[in-house]
Amino acid sequence: MGQQEHGISDGLYTYKHHHDGGADIHVIFVKKSKFRVLLSYIGTMFLLVTVCCALLSKDSLCLGSLWSISFASIIAKCLRCGPVKKESLVIMPTFGVQLEQHFWSGRVHRKFVPIGKILKPVLNEHVTPVSCYWSLALLLREEYELMLVFKNLNPPVKMLVPIWKALCAFVDSNTLSDSALPQST
Repeated sequence: MGQQEHGISDGLYTYKHHHDGGADIHVIFVKKSKFRVLLSYIGTMFLLVTVCCALLSKDSLCLGSLWSISFASIIAKCLRCGPVKKESLVIMPTFGVQLEQHFWSGRVHRKFVPIGKILKPVLNEHVTPVSCYWSLALLLREEYELMLVFKNLNPPVKMLVPIWKALCAFVDSNTLSDSALPQST
């Protein structure tokens, strides 16, 4: 079984699509910058040094030391690396959809959604006063909330559209095959 593979690359994300054993696999990788990792370690060390200096000094904790500790913790938080390595969507034609989150620590979270539960895939646009981003979600039967396909990543819309089209084709083909079955009266 030959694998077809193609993808799209962006500044922060890389999208790969391939077929493997009848499954349609869509993966979005996060590019990990070595500079950002270095800054993360520097920010953590800065936080530790600031806290140690404040606690080991002979003076009591004053407003300046509390401010420097809180500032250092904000800097360390902003520079820390995101825990998600990649998120993927596996479309299994006769079963359903599997959502996977792979973390840098090696941990993997998987969630399976059966065919009968999926009503429609939806592309959402989120607009805030300073940014605009897109998300892909599944509208599910007997659920009051949308299920996000990529929970931790905000890839650009050019990466979400092929996944959305594949999900639409998958849901529409299963809807047609379900309606073609003879109905018992």
